[in-house]
Amino acid sequence: MNKMITSAAVIGAGIAAYGIAQKNNLISKKDIKKFQKRVNKLF
Repeated sequence: MNKMITSAAVIGAGIAAYGIAQKNNLISKKDIKKFQKRVNKLF
């Protein structure tokens, strides 16, 4: 149960950071794809 909560928190933080970075154009599209692949591996 604890693992679920922590992974949900990490994903939430990742999504928030992703939104901020997108606004500031900090991440390239390649990095976004890498990030998505990593998230998909978790599930």
